[in-house]
Amino acid sequence: MAGHSKWANIKHRKGRQDAKRGQMFTKATKELMLAAKLGGGDPEMNPRLRLAIDSAKNINMPKDKIDTAIKKGTGEIGTGNIEEVVYEGYGPGGVAFIVEGSTDNKNRTVSDIRKIFSKGGGNLGELGCVSWMFTKYGVLSFDKNKYSEDYLLEIGLEAGVDDVVDDQEYWEIRTSPEDYIQVKQAYQDAGVEIEYSEVTMIPQNYASLDVETAQKALNLFEKLDDHDDVQKVYVNFEIPDEIYQELSKQ
Repeated sequence: MAGHSKWANIKHRKGRQDAKRGQMFTKATKELMLAAKLGGGDPEMNPRLRLAIDSAKNINMPKDKIDTAIKKGTGEIGTGNIEEVVYEGYGPGGVAFIVEGSTDNKNRTVSDIRKIFSKGGGNLGELGCVSWMFTKYGVLSFDKNKYSEDYLLEIGLEAGVDDVVDDQEYWEIRTSPEDYIQVKQAYQDAGVEIEYSEVTMIPQNYASLDVETAQKALNLFEKLDDHDDVQKVYVNFEIPDEIYQELSKQ
């Protein structure tokens, strides 16, 4: 699993940039709307909505904005139609990409995504062409200098922790998506500081690329991630240390 915490750090860094232009709130609003539309407005009965609310709280989205987005999704407040979209494809070096999004115009969005892949040295594929390479997990990262593996397991096993991975300077806790919220709550109740947490798709194996190809793949990742209709982008390549160290300075 080398490389996963690097991706978390890159996304965290990028998240701070997105927040300055309000993009994170826009994406969180769309996910809240979509989750409420598909499963109803009660988070106790709608696991996807619980995750969407948790993600919105992680970026300090105000409660009134969260409530408004949910009401738009359930139709209590009039709004345009929004649909879920998923795309799969390949980037430079044969890197696997999964793109999750939400849109009110599927034709526009798929056209945009195809163009981004093409300009970025990749190509859009059929659904299922790369998703078999990934597994969905709830992931929580903890500073190894603050907590021991045994201590984290002691807190998390009863709540539903599946595995602990030694990922360089972090302990990475993995759970099923269904147990993610209760596991996260168990650590919060114990006063344990969580460095990073999300439900994500983790590749079974990572592709190793040279610096030039990895930079091209990272550029494609960022172009896709910047699109207003894109919620999340998953990839299966390692970020070379030379690139990671440079990005960490930004």
